[in-house]
Amino acid sequence: MMQVSTSVAELCVNLISSAFQRCRASEDVCRLSVVLKSSLPSDPSAVRISISDTGIGSSLEEFQSLKGTSEALDAEQWDGLLRVTTTSASDNEVYFYLLNFRETSSSRRLTRLPSKPKNGAKFSGTEAYLSISDSIDVLAEVVKHFFQKILILKIPNVAVELVIEREDVPGSRRQNVFLANESNTMPCFTSNVEGLKSGLEDYVLKHGHRLTQNCDSCFPTREYLKVGSGVVSSLESHGSSGLIMEVAITISELDPTCPCFSQCSSKTEVLSFEDFNPCSISKSFLNALSSIDWKSYGMTLRNVVDQGGCFLEWDNLPSQNHMTMVLHCYHKQAIVPSTRCKTQSNCNLVKRALKIALDDLKENCAGVLLSAHALKIRSYAPDLARSIAGLILSSNDSDFKEECLSLIGLQCKESEGEIVKDCIQEKIVSVIDMNDRKPQRRKEMAAAVAVAPSLFEDDRCWTSNFRDKEYQGEDDSEDLFDFLD
Repeated sequence: MMQVSTSVAELCVNLISSAFQRCRASEDVCRLSVVLKSSLPSDPSAVRISISDTGIGSSLEEFQSLKGTSEALDAEQWDGLLRVTTTSASDNEVYFYLLNFRETSSSRRLTRLPSKPKNGAKFSGTEAYLSISDSIDVLAEVVKHFFQKILILKIPNVAVELVIEREDVPGSRRQNVFLANESNTMPCFTSNVEGLKSGLEDYVLKHGHRLTQNCDSCFPTREYLKVGSGVVSSLESHGSSGLIMEVAITISELDPTCPCFSQCSSKTEVLSFEDFNPCSISKSFLNALSSIDWKSYGMTLRNVVDQGGCFLEWDNLPSQNHMTMVLHCYHKQAIVPSTRCKTQSNCNLVKRALKIALDDLKENCAGVLLSAHALKIRSYAPDLARSIAGLILSSNDSDFKEECLSLIGLQCKESEGEIVKDCIQEKIVSVIDMNDRKPQRRKEMAAAVAVAPSLFEDDRCWTSNFRDKEYQGEDDSEDLFDFLD
């Protein structure tokens, strides 16, 4: 199979990524089209590429520092000419430019061509046009793979189109359309992180886009997925646009009888994005993944593998449990060079967002990501519930028995041993699960007390003691269960 060159692939991906960012920065519904056309029967390797969007107008600076250009030029796969057509909604004209990347001086690189009046029309958009020498089929696969990844971000106001045309085969035209909201309708005002969660669900429901449609055998509905998310923003300073770190995590429990079970890896796949562009995982992301206290979430990390994608290997994750996560770092500003996301100083930003997502998942899904201590206590629950049920049911005091049953929500006619035992066990497990989430709840409560102390005037001593324990890192959440150890 022919392999498209890395330099050409990187060049095309960066042009598409810029178009996507112009679309997502627009407040209107946008269309992003990529047209690949083979030129002449005598030279089937000559491919003309058009990348157009209806987003905000382009700032030419984004084209000046294109990645992959020097390699493509050195390999003589590109003549170095990039034609750009662009206009903003507020412009009265459509502007045309020619950029020659064989020029070493940036002042000579850009040539402005005659513009055309819009005659009062209100629209915006950009088209980048170039010709390269490569395989149209392999290049189409690269673009398709890029679209499949970027649609995980699920920006709801962007529709994406890939068109392939062959002039050497008269009348041939193949068109593939990818919609950012293909699986479920989302309003255009949906936040980025909500779109990220929904896009990750789509990805998992298709077993990592290996299926053309959702797998109903493993996941009858998306409600079978457990999802958590976290968002952290860095402070804006010294003219910086600031960074936003978003994390989404899904956990699913696959039925071993599902025909896809053997195809699903027990490793956790980590998808990485920077400035709305799929990319290899950065060092700061890797360090954050390695430094999380996974044992507090009931997991033991064995290894972080970064080969053909990032995967987490576990020592104790049940084989039927499947976890996937997405890490996305981007600037608040619409379109800027993707550089600061890669810096090591952002490790804490990533780590904080990861912890928020894990805590969110733990808070909203009972029994998920329990700590090792909670799992140990849970193992005592059946015997403890059986003992308590035996004490209640063996009593000859009917009033005592009735009151005990009433406290656990049962009536005398429901006094069969297993029913009482199961009800007590459910309540014990519920308390254990809730108690395992207490450290996070206490931090939230402490913050609330600090903001509004007048609401707790009668509890000043308790509040002071509580703050001291939080500050010293103490946790008395296990005290309720000391008698079990």
